[in-house]
Amino acid sequence: MNTSNIVQKLWNYCNVLRDDGMSYGDYVEQLTYLLFLKMADERSRPPYNQTSPVPAGYDWPSLLKKDGDELFDHYRHTLEELGKQKGLLGLIFTKSQNKFDSRRFSAALTLRAPMGVQSPVGIVRTRPSCGGCFNPVARAISCR
Repeated sequence: MNTSNIVQKLWNYCNVLRDDGMSYGDYVEQLTYLLFLKMADERSRPPYNQTSPVPAGYDWPSLLKKDGDELFDHYRHTLEELGKQKGLLGLIFTKSQNKFDSRRFSAALTLRAPMGVQSPVGIVRTRPSCGGCFNPVARAISCR
């Protein structure tokens, strides 16, 4: 999967959010927060092995361990906690709010790149074996 495919996949998801009534500013903001958390996690793994600026328990892996309402609530608490941090991390997340509804948020985390894709834009976690569904939200819900 190349960068162009990943960018297209992300914009396709933005179109779904827009069509669902989320404003441009809201979906760009929300996907930026998620991309930041995903990128911080990827940078903490080989070959980078950098220390993540995101505290444990409020990082990408902590989101992946949750589902449904628990996931939705944890994301809200994550944004609040990261906004309280000192330095650049706190500045990035200051006054951040969850603008997803629970269905949109679950879809955002269930769309993922195929295994082995090492991209900092890997927030879009698609299931390559999913057949025939062109709507990423419907695919995320039905292929779960």
